[in-house]
Amino acid sequence: MALFYTPDIDKSPLLPEEESQHAVKVLRLQAGEKVELVDGKGNFYKAEVSIPHHKRCEVRILEKISDFKKRGIHLHIAIAPTKNIERLEWFAEKATEIGIDEITPIICRFSERKVVKHDRLEKIIISAMKQSLKAYLPKLNEQCSFAEFMKRNDVGMKFIGHCYEGQKQNLSKMYKAGENVTILIGPEGDFSQEEVDIAIKNGFEPISLGESRLRTETAGVVACHTVNVINEMTE
Repeated sequence: MALFYTPDIDKSPLLPEEESQHAVKVLRLQAGEKVELVDGKGNFYKAEVSIPHHKRCEVRILEKISDFKKRGIHLHIAIAPTKNIERLEWFAEKATEIGIDEITPIICRFSERKVVKHDRLEKIIISAMKQSLKAYLPKLNEQCSFAEFMKRNDVGMKFIGHCYEGQKQNLSKMYKAGENVTILIGPEGDFSQEEVDIAIKNGFEPISLGESRLRTETAGVVACHTVNVINEMTE
């Protein structure tokens, strides 16, 4: 059954224009056909097409399910944009499918990419949310500098993954199920030593993600998957 993203369905029984076009011109849905909707705020709807129109497709809500697949934690990954933007887009897609609540692109000292197209990345996240049948849209923050991110006061556990020598344990041993968590993932050239020191002074604990040296986007996905698996094992 077709699933559509309708962030304003609580205010108007209309699909957004892009979703209307997909429903009517691509899927050729007719009046009376059943559809499913999510608003990105945790609500899942069963509905039917009432007036098919390629710009303003109207639907009738049959059932509303609140807090659909609500998560018990808040997972925030702040990740440096990759030189090849497709790799960052891949991370955003896969992390959304696995389960993530907030993403922040951070510009670090050794970042080779300084600009992220927010709108494009958000479209990829929306598509991944629909693909994985989720009703909560992860929050995508505007890019910021590492220094700006350090001014945040996130609640919960805080970790930074880096490749420098020193005492650090695997995330799987450091993270505690049920806890909110923020994880920092650096650029291809890693965080600078100064950035690591600043993060530690701000309460971030150094972690390892395994013995292999991972690409930025892979590290982000591994961190995301690790936190989700630990929480799933305690359910």
